[in-house]
Amino acid sequence: MSKSTNWLDGAAVGLSALCLVHCLALPVLVAGLPFLAQFSAGHLHAQMLVVVLPLSIVALGLGFRHHRSIRIVVAGVIGMSILTLGATVAHARLGLTADRLFTIVGALILAAAHFYNSIRTRERRDCS
Repeated sequence: MSKSTNWLDGAAVGLSALCLVHCLALPVLVAGLPFLAQFSAGHLHAQMLVVVLPLSIVALGLGFRHHRSIRIVVAGVIGMSILTLGATVAHARLGLTADRLFTIVGALILAAAHFYNSIRTRERRDCS
């Protein structure tokens, strides 16, 4: 069970990193290479939530069963909430810059939660 948790946490951290790369690198690439502007037209943040949220919920839930740290789960929920607000409310009402700021902050918090989820699960497994 803990091997699947480690894999899920790793995948979730990878997806959070992908969000960060998208938010930070894409604008630079688009500014430097105008023909890439067509790739920023879609709303990738909202589309990625379909994968990120269920994966994170499962990984954090499985990890919690091992380490029982509510702080890790709360951090994950906060990160997922900020990501969701960024991709929905902030994107629609506050614009692209707010969407990206929410996404960066939410992705960092969620990645940290998965990092600690993985560490605590591994520690718990090693102690057993």
